[in-house]
Amino acid sequence: MGHFEEQEVYRKKRQPGLLSYFLVALLSAILGGYFSLFFFGLTDRPDPEAGQPPQGGIALPAPDLSLAKHNSDSQRIVEVARQVGPAVVGIANRAPVRGVFWNQRVEEVGNGSGVIYDQAGFIVTNHHVVADATEIIVTLADGRSASATLIGSDRLTDLAVLKIDLDNLPVASFGDSDRVSVGELAIAIGNPGGREFAGSVTSGIVSGLNRQLNTPEGYAFNLIQTDAAINPGNSGGALFNALGEVIGINSIKIAIPGFEGMGFAIPSNQVQHIIQDLQNQGKVTRPALQVTLIMNVDKWLARQYNLPVDYGVVVRPIPGGAAHQAGMQDNDIIIALGDQQVRSMADLQRELFRHRVGDTITVTYIRNNEESAVSITLGELPAR
Repeated sequence: MGHFEEQEVYRKKRQPGLLSYFLVALLSAILGGYFSLFFFGLTDRPDPEAGQPPQGGIALPAPDLSLAKHNSDSQRIVEVARQVGPAVVGIANRAPVRGVFWNQRVEEVGNGSGVIYDQAGFIVTNHHVVADATEIIVTLADGRSASATLIGSDRLTDLAVLKIDLDNLPVASFGDSDRVSVGELAIAIGNPGGREFAGSVTSGIVSGLNRQLNTPEGYAFNLIQTDAAINPGNSGGALFNALGEVIGINSIKIAIPGFEGMGFAIPSNQVQHIIQDLQNQGKVTRPALQVTLIMNVDKWLARQYNLPVDYGVVVRPIPGGAAHQAGMQDNDIIIALGDQQVRSMADLQRELFRHRVGDTITVTYIRNNEESAVSITLGELPAR
């Protein structure tokens, strides 16, 4: 009996009463309701812009804004391709080639792209696409083709202007490349690989601006960099913005060997200046100080020679040229044209090309660590 009573007493001490169960249940209900309100937001006011949930259902999560942006960009690419893609044409370069027994025949030796920019049939493309051609054939997106006349070509900037005689031509408009921003949408349209892939559309972003690269001819470009694919055959095609405006002319010739995803386009503002000259006079007339550009000044050079500036361009005046006649000397450092600072050769060329032959400009330079200025009447840069 004693052993039995001890077991009964032990059970009574360990077993909770009904009041304990009630308190635990009540506390659980209160805490459960609190956490439901906290985590699921059942007390939040309904979003007037959100869709109403079905009776007894759960409100859907808010849309993924990054996905919405992706869809928006995709739709813009579709619209640009549809609206202005037809203004991008294929260009075939036919030239004589030597056959067996020294016989010559004319066949296609190259191809590329071009952009119709005028209803009269004017097309901009790359110089290297049409160089040495005896016949140029332009093929439109609607399947029509025509023989093109070479109006003018500029090897220095790798640009050329053609003309075709067809009616009802689709035309692209130029945008302002000075207003382009890094990160904005970039759409490249062209014929990579020739006519088999005509009208190919690739997209990306504007990766960089004012990228300074030199052409094989020594011209310093300030270029638009993009990660939109620009392949052989895309040369001469257009780089469009989200509004369908041409912000650059693609060039495969201007590239950095060994780097993927780095395409370059000649900014539209530079292009318009060049093609205007080509269209009107068949060549590009460029103003010149008539100096030889020696080197850019950088921080290392400034420290090495104790220069008062760490930017500018070291020049050597050409005897009898405009700068020489104005009194400039060897190793003068040009630091400004007018009120525009000159930090590099590309800056110097860009500022010069805003002017015309015969214009008089103020050139600020450093000589013997002292700053001076002189007025120079611009001469003409010899054609290359």
